[in-house]
Amino acid sequence: MFSILLNFIPVKQFMIYKHKVGIDNYCLYPLNLKPIEMLNWAFSNGAEGVAFSGYPDETREEFTSSYLRDVKALADELGLYIEWGCGQHVPMDLTTFGKKDIYLSNRKAVGEACGLGISIVRSCSGGLMRWKKDSPATDFLLRETAKELKRQASIFRDCGIILAIETHFEFTTFELLRLFEMCETEPGDYLGVCLDTMNLLTMLEDPVTATERILPWVVSSHIKDGGIISRNKKISTFPAELGKGVIELDKIITLFNSTDRQINLSVEDHGGSFSLPVKEKWFIDRFPDLTTGEFSKLTDLAALTESKMATSDLKITERDEWPSVCEARTRSGIDSLKILRDRIFQ
Repeated sequence: MFSILLNFIPVKQFMIYKHKVGIDNYCLYPLNLKPIEMLNWAFSNGAEGVAFSGYPDETREEFTSSYLRDVKALADELGLYIEWGCGQHVPMDLTTFGKKDIYLSNRKAVGEACGLGISIVRSCSGGLMRWKKDSPATDFLLRETAKELKRQASIFRDCGIILAIETHFEFTTFELLRLFEMCETEPGDYLGVCLDTMNLLTMLEDPVTATERILPWVVSSHIKDGGIISRNKKISTFPAELGKGVIELDKIITLFNSTDRQINLSVEDHGGSFSLPVKEKWFIDRFPDLTTGEFSKLTDLAALTESKMATSDLKITERDEWPSVCEARTRSGIDSLKILRDRIFQ
C-alpha cells in the first residue's frame, strides 16, 4: 500500500537535503520565545531546525538538565536540527576593554550543548572595536584571544564540541585564519566558523570571496541577505529580506556543498544598519588586508544596491520596526531560502 501511495506524492517531499533550512532564534527576539516555544514556531512555519544564538544569563538559569532533555526530545520528534550559542572568544569587555573571564561561560555553554546532544556552539563577543579610536590594536586582541582559546581547548575537545566563531564585527576572515594558526588548530578540531553572510559586508569583505577564503573552517551559518550603500563619505550596510538584497547566496551555498560537511542554513534577519566611516584614515587603517580588488567588488555591490533600492522594495528596516515584521519576514526568509536551495540542488 505504501508503495502505491508514493505514486501520488511529489518526489520532492521525500528528498533529504545535505543542507537543512532553519532559523536563528535572533530573528524572533522580540517574541521572547524559549527553546521549546521556538522549536514549535519553527516547525509550524516550515523551518527544518533552529540555531539558538543565545539567551540572557537569567533565562539560562531555567535551562535545567531536565529541560534540555525535553528540548532535545522535541527536536528529535519534530525532525529539527539544533545548534547552540552563548559561546565567547574575546576575553575582554569590548566596551571598556577590561579583562573578562569567558572560561566559565564557555564551560556552561559546552555543558548545555552536551545536554542537547549537539556538537556546535556559536561564539560571538559582540564588539564594534574598530569603530572606536581608542580601542586596542587588533593584533593585541588576536593574541589575547588565541591565548585564552588555547587554554580552553580541552573543554571543547573532551566533549567533541566545535566553538563556531561568528563572522561578526570582531575579526575579518583574514584575521580568523591568523587566529586559528596562533591556536595551532586545524579544520575539524575545536574551532570553526559560523559564517554570517551579511556581516562580511560590514567588515569590508566581499561575501563570496570571504567564503572562499574561510570555507574549510565553516561549520554553521547565518544566511542573511543585505545591501551596501555609499553616501556622504560613509558606507552603510544593512540586512534585507532574503532574496531581495545583493548578496550572492546561491554562490555561497554552492561553495558549502563543495565540502564534505553538512552545513545548516539558518536564516538570520533583523532591522538596523551599520555606518562605516571609510573616509577616516584611522578607521580604514584597521582593515590592512583589504585589497583594491575586493573593495572594487564592494563598489559593484553598492551600485547594485542603489539600483535595487530605486526599482524594487529593497530598503533599510529600522530596528524599532522589526518587532512588527519579524514573524512575516522570517517566514518569508524560510520560504525563499528553501526555493533557492531546491533550485541549486534539483
